[in-house]
Amino acid sequence: MNIEFKKHLLAHNTFGIDSIAEEFAQIQTEDELMEVLQYANKNQTALHVMGGGSNILFVHDMKGIVLLNQLKGMQIAYEDKEVVHVKCMSGEVWHECVLWSVAHHVGGIENLSLIPGTIGAAPIQNIGAYGVELKDVFVELEAIHLHTLEKKIFTNQECAFAYRDSIFKTKEKGNYFILSVTMALSKQPICKTTYGTIQQELNEMQVDAVSIKSVSDAVIRIRRSKLPNPAEIGNAGSFFKNPEITTAHYEQLKNTYEDMPSFDTVNGKKIPAAWLIEKCGWKGYREGDFGVHNKQALVLVNYNHAKGSDILSLSEKIISSVQEKFSIQLEREVNIW
Repeated sequence: MNIEFKKHLLAHNTFGIDSIAEEFAQIQTEDELMEVLQYANKNQTALHVMGGGSNILFVHDMKGIVLLNQLKGMQIAYEDKEVVHVKCMSGEVWHECVLWSVAHHVGGIENLSLIPGTIGAAPIQNIGAYGVELKDVFVELEAIHLHTLEKKIFTNQECAFAYRDSIFKTKEKGNYFILSVTMALSKQPICKTTYGTIQQELNEMQVDAVSIKSVSDAVIRIRRSKLPNPAEIGNAGSFFKNPEITTAHYEQLKNTYEDMPSFDTVNGKKIPAAWLIEKCGWKGYREGDFGVHNKQALVLVNYNHAKGSDILSLSEKIISSVQEKFSIQLEREVNIW
């Protein structure tokens, strides 16, 4: 086990915020993971698990151990005439797994192309985009309890998936290290092109016969046109969740804001957070080294050497303004560390 001390984390988060970890460890095998967990338990040291660092905003230095997940590997766990169950280790890059599925002509996650982060983070967030969520293809995951060191299999139902939510953000928050995720991908996929501007993008690409590859390509083109590259401008993608409100609340707001977009949900209406933020005048806002991206109001950005506390403060101002104007409470999608 190799523990580094006073490790700078600038290179390990897409926001480009520097934070110093009191202790830092990278693990590439399950044995190395067990060593770190035993060390942390023995020394009663706090443990913070990182993957791609694409959903984290550092606002202070990190006490305890920051554990970087580098568990790699993919394998077919089950296959029949209709589906393939693919088991992916949690340190794999999510988008690489999407590209693997496209190359092997099995569908179900092509709409989730170019979402940043690792496989291990995907079920925690129940990642989703363009009408598809991880829960739609999720079979099970294997995890290890950080304190008892016992392994457990979580089924789809046991994960309690909801919109950008799971049991790992509620009842079991901070209790488990996810080892692997198994997904069921279809050999006869039905492409979903009605959400957002996918069909419009396919038309512009002059696609006649829609395939999972063309859908993936379209999603990649859309995301690249809207979202800044973290290698160029520090960001963590969508900073806020799209809020859900009651139908009555929506109808009331619709009387004033006729152009308010919405999507039907089980309990009412989902409103695009980007639209709300833009209506409050935040799109393109900049203050020193931080601000709101000029093409996508959902994305808060670090232009150069911003502090995490500055970006957090900006998010609080945005939340307050949306609440005041629309009586809608925005929730952050990004984890504050």
